[in-house]
Amino acid sequence: MAPCPRLPLGASNGYGQPVLRIEIVTLFPEQVLPGLRHSIIARAEREGRIALSAVNPRDFATDKHRTVDDSPLGGGPGMVMKPDIIGNAIASLNPTEADEVVFTEPWGTRFDQPMADDLARVGRVILVCGHYEGIDARVAQRYATRVVSIGDYVLTGGELAAMVIADAVARQVPGVLGEAQSLAIDSHRQGLLGAPQYTRPVDWDGRVAPEVLTGGNHGAVDRWRRQQALRLTRDYRPDLFLRADLSRSDLDLLH
Repeated sequence: MAPCPRLPLGASNGYGQPVLRIEIVTLFPEQVLPGLRHSIIARAEREGRIALSAVNPRDFATDKHRTVDDSPLGGGPGMVMKPDIIGNAIASLNPTEADEVVFTEPWGTRFDQPMADDLARVGRVILVCGHYEGIDARVAQRYATRVVSIGDYVLTGGELAAMVIADAVARQVPGVLGEAQSLAIDSHRQGLLGAPQYTRPVDWDGRVAPEVLTGGNHGAVDRWRRQQALRLTRDYRPDLFLRADLSRSDLDLLH
C-alpha cells in the first residue's frame, strides 16, 4: 500500500469530536477488546474520541473446523496462519491508502513514542495479530504499511502487542487524557525519561518528598523536574541521552 497521508492530530468526525478508529484482526477478540475497554480508553470510546472493533479470521474459514492455519512449507515445527484466510479478513475491512495496516514481527521497526504520535494522526489503524508460528509472509507484503516490534522477546501471539500499540496510540488523541499537559510531561515526549512523581503524605514511612515540590516556587519545581529527567535518562537510558537535543542550560543543570 502507498504511504498514508498525515492528518492534523484529532481530525473531526463531523460532530466536533476527534475520532481514531482502531480495528484489530485477531483470533481472540474476547481478549483484546475487553482488555482495552477500561479506564481512560473506555471513557474515550464512550465520548466518541476513539472507536475500537475486531475481526476474527475464523469467520472467513470455509471448512467445518474453521481452520486458519496449515503446516509450514519446507517443513518445520508449528503451524502458519493461512494467507487466504488472513488476507480475506483484512480485505473485509476495505483498507484504503489513508489507513495504516500494522503487522508485528521480530524484524520490524522498533515501536516508540514518535511512531505512536504518527499513528495517532491517521484516521484509522488496523492491527493484525499473528499466532502460532506467525502469518504467511505474503500477507504483510500485500497489506502492511508498517511492520513493527515492541521489543526483543517472543510472545505467544500478537494480541498483547496490538493492545500495547492501541493504548499508546489512543492516548495521543486530544481529549483522551483529559489534560493536554499530561502528554507534555510523559516519558519520551522530549526524548527523555520523565521526572519521578510524588503526592501526599509528604512524609511516608520515614521517606520525605523533595522539599522543592512543597515550597510553592513553580520555577524551581520546573528546573528540578528537568534536572531529574536529565539525570534519570543519563543514568538509566544512555542511548536516549546521547540522542537528546540538550541546551546549555540542560548541561548546567546536570553539573
